[in-house]
Amino acid sequence: MSHADWIMQFPGLSRLSTELRQYLTDNSRVIDIPVDTVIFGPGKPPEQLLLLLSGTVRVQKTSETGREIVLYRVHAGESCVLTTACLMAYEDYSAEGIAETGLQAVAIPRDVFDRMVADSPEFRQFVFMAYSRRMTDLFAVVEEIAFRRLDIRLAQKLIELSSEQQTIQTTHQKLAGELGTAREVISRQLAEFQRRGWIEQARGVIHILDRDQIKALAKQ
Repeated sequence: MSHADWIMQFPGLSRLSTELRQYLTDNSRVIDIPVDTVIFGPGKPPEQLLLLLSGTVRVQKTSETGREIVLYRVHAGESCVLTTACLMAYEDYSAEGIAETGLQAVAIPRDVFDRMVADSPEFRQFVFMAYSRRMTDLFAVVEEIAFRRLDIRLAQKLIELSSEQQTIQTTHQKLAGELGTAREVISRQLAEFQRRGWIEQARGVIHILDRDQIKALAKQ
């Protein structure tokens, strides 16, 4: 992929001056990252900002007891807000980012990021707009966990994951991470859905039996 091609995937960068655009493209590189790669982790300093060209990154936090919660996902055309925050504050990561699929991304080294933030109002606007959008998403996650009923959130997640199919390949642990709760809580709620005749379960698989009832709960 040429420099011009990747720049066009990020409309906020199209307003850069010719000089700074050239500097950015000359000093960044397009990289490929295999699926399941741990891109960053707690206690490690950020070395670069990744602008995602394709694929998905899952950013998650693990507690001292091993409980995981998915904070957000980074998709093509986006950057990671945690990386941005750590780069600007010169702090280490407090969560981990994992390649949920194979990725292609633009890697902008820290020194290049620092110069672009210092010298370009357009680049600063690009960075802070992305930061603002993601912070809004994070507040939504907090609100969901704190205030919304788990059975409703689980019904919504089952509808989302099924994509109109009857079978979902997932585990109770993965669902717990997605919804910010304990595996045992998910297991109890799925058992209740099964008792109602809405689903059937097998190891690593959930079969949707009554999509209408699950959708009705999800809309509450």
